[in-house]
Amino acid sequence: MGRWSYWRKAGSLLAATVFVVSLGACATGDPKQAATTQGSSQAQAGASGTLAKIKSRGNLICGVSGQLPGFSFVDSQGKYSGLDVDVCRAIAAAIFNDPEKVEYRNLSAAQRFTALQSGEVDLLSRNTTLTISRETSTGLDFAPVVFYDGQGMMVKQSSGIKDLKGLEGKSVCVQTGTTTEQNLADQMRKAGVKYTPIVFEDDNATFAAYQEGRCEGVTTDRSGLVSKRSTLPNPDENLVLDVVMSKEPLAPAVKQGDSQWTDVVRWVVYSLIQAEESGVDSKNVDQIASSTTDPEVKRLLGTEGDLGKGLGLENNFAVQAIKAAGNYGEIYERNLGESTPFKLERGQNDLWSKGGLMYSPPFR
Repeated sequence: MGRWSYWRKAGSLLAATVFVVSLGACATGDPKQAATTQGSSQAQAGASGTLAKIKSRGNLICGVSGQLPGFSFVDSQGKYSGLDVDVCRAIAAAIFNDPEKVEYRNLSAAQRFTALQSGEVDLLSRNTTLTISRETSTGLDFAPVVFYDGQGMMVKQSSGIKDLKGLEGKSVCVQTGTTTEQNLADQMRKAGVKYTPIVFEDDNATFAAYQEGRCEGVTTDRSGLVSKRSTLPNPDENLVLDVVMSKEPLAPAVKQGDSQWTDVVRWVVYSLIQAEESGVDSKNVDQIASSTTDPEVKRLLGTEGDLGKGLGLENNFAVQAIKAAGNYGEIYERNLGESTPFKLERGQNDLWSKGGLMYSPPFR
């Protein structure tokens, strides 16, 4: 063997040995070291991410409707309220321990996705339906569902209309830029009903046209119909038909590409749901945090483990969110429950342990 062949073979053997040793180190290395390395990478990635920008700015910018009582509505004094608003408040509290550090931006259905994609808002909490196309072609990441809904239809009591077939040859007011428009076309086609859609970009304009008699029916999510009916001059003159035209799981959304921020929003929402299941609310959270022996509740409230740090938040982020907004049940009852004009039963929006769909993965 010549000298060059010898050294070339030796070099190849050395390279192969280093490769195998490296693989062995990855396979059998110290798990704590691997976790530290991974955590360091995530921290570096998050250093210039959405959460860091929010902390540096000093507030959360939240895109809402502002026109839908019970979900997001701004009154004459400029005060915002509703289920979607309370989600924003809970996330701000989890970050800053202050639910008031939120700037709300009223967005139409047509504006909402562009505002999120452009960075005009950090979070979209605006009765938005989770769909596959929105997570793929529109570039959104959805948080857990905060309200399970379905599309409905409202008509005047005096019309005598009882079902979709009663709208044959009639007109329906509908908002563009939503899943509602396509669902309406699909369901009317399936029912064999010929109708005329009257399309508007603005939610208020849609219902104003219905009130003025420019259309015989108006369609949106059933919760939206109940909400808007309460704002009409004579609510009892309007009937929400006993028909569900689609599945509409409503969820907050963030822009894709920042896994840390997605995790923050996702797990703050989960913390509100888990708090209700664990019997933790805005009034007893401090007492339970100081006395509980339940390991999962301790991790949820940050008195054991370091789950908050993994998100880039304080360990007691859930305590801060729950104290500010309440658990999911409190939020629901305050905005949509029996003590409100809407009196919406929990139904699908009850906990899974009570026959509903609300369910949080474990805090561990």
